[in-house]
Amino acid sequence: MAYSSERRLPRLEDVAERAGVSHQTVSRVINNHPNVSKATRERVEAAIAELGYRRNTAARSLVTRRSHTIGVLASELSQYGPANTLLGVEQAARDAGYFVSIAAIREVSAESIADAARHFMDQGVDGIVALVPHAGTLQALEQLNLDVPVVVVGSSGEGRFSGAMVDQKMGARLAVAHLIDQGHQRIGHISGPQDWIDGSERTEGWREALAQAGLADDLLVEGDWSAGSGYGIGQKLAVERTATAVFVGNDQMALGVLRAFSEAGVRVPRDVSVVGFDDQPEAGYFTPPLTTVRQDFEELGRRCMDMMLALLEDGAASGTTVVEPTMVVRASTAPPVANPG
Repeated sequence: MAYSSERRLPRLEDVAERAGVSHQTVSRVINNHPNVSKATRERVEAAIAELGYRRNTAARSLVTRRSHTIGVLASELSQYGPANTLLGVEQAARDAGYFVSIAAIREVSAESIADAARHFMDQGVDGIVALVPHAGTLQALEQLNLDVPVVVVGSSGEGRFSGAMVDQKMGARLAVAHLIDQGHQRIGHISGPQDWIDGSERTEGWREALAQAGLADDLLVEGDWSAGSGYGIGQKLAVERTATAVFVGNDQMALGVLRAFSEAGVRVPRDVSVVGFDDQPEAGYFTPPLTTVRQDFEELGRRCMDMMLALLEDGAASGTTVVEPTMVVRASTAPPVANPG
């Protein structure tokens, strides 16, 4: 069956006929439903490619009375974590056949979040995904009477909200456990801002790991996520030399720490071991390559959209899905040579 510019565009039923399956099966393949065999999926995808079939989203919206659009509320997109979380969610939504409308807010406030929510409601979005770096974002959302499903990313969610998150405490515990296993007993922490959920959760995980090992948690300094703040704090740590290891709240601050240590003649990892968090693409090219905690942002995006689709399709009860981080060990950590003086 061939189609020319003078003839109608191929329909879903044409794909089903060519592939020898039902139109429901074609729909499952298009929407990446897991309950389709590999052979059937390949046959349907071959028919789609051969016929040049494309979904008519406008027609589908008229039938389903859905816009097939998800509103994504985001802030702090200059930071690696929120920016890549957004990319993961957007890709997962697109894979599921949804458009994404993004409202990026410069400052987290009840007014800015309410404005973004009204913007989404005016568009008729089917649901809202909120990237929640600050506790204030969740608090502001709770004050709104939204009549569409909401999934908060970066938090466990509360009440009627569903949540998708990376286990930040677990990531911090992994980092500290790695340093303890290497023999470190004086482990400092350069945290992110404590009004960020990720920052406070990683700090709490650092405290828990030290407490479990019977070690002191008195070496804590708060940064602002930037390489500049890591550099400034690193300069002070290079003079004080009170720790044999430092767990840094993100890779950007760790980059600043490594430069400060290098300029001061503090050798990493011989004199001080350094662990970061995120595993940004450049982490393996730092000097030395950075041991860090990896967050799987693509998986976080997929989990988020799985929850959203469940809410849209059958009104599943709210809950939390958690992605576990992993350690990536490189050359910036090693057993301590001697205790600091």
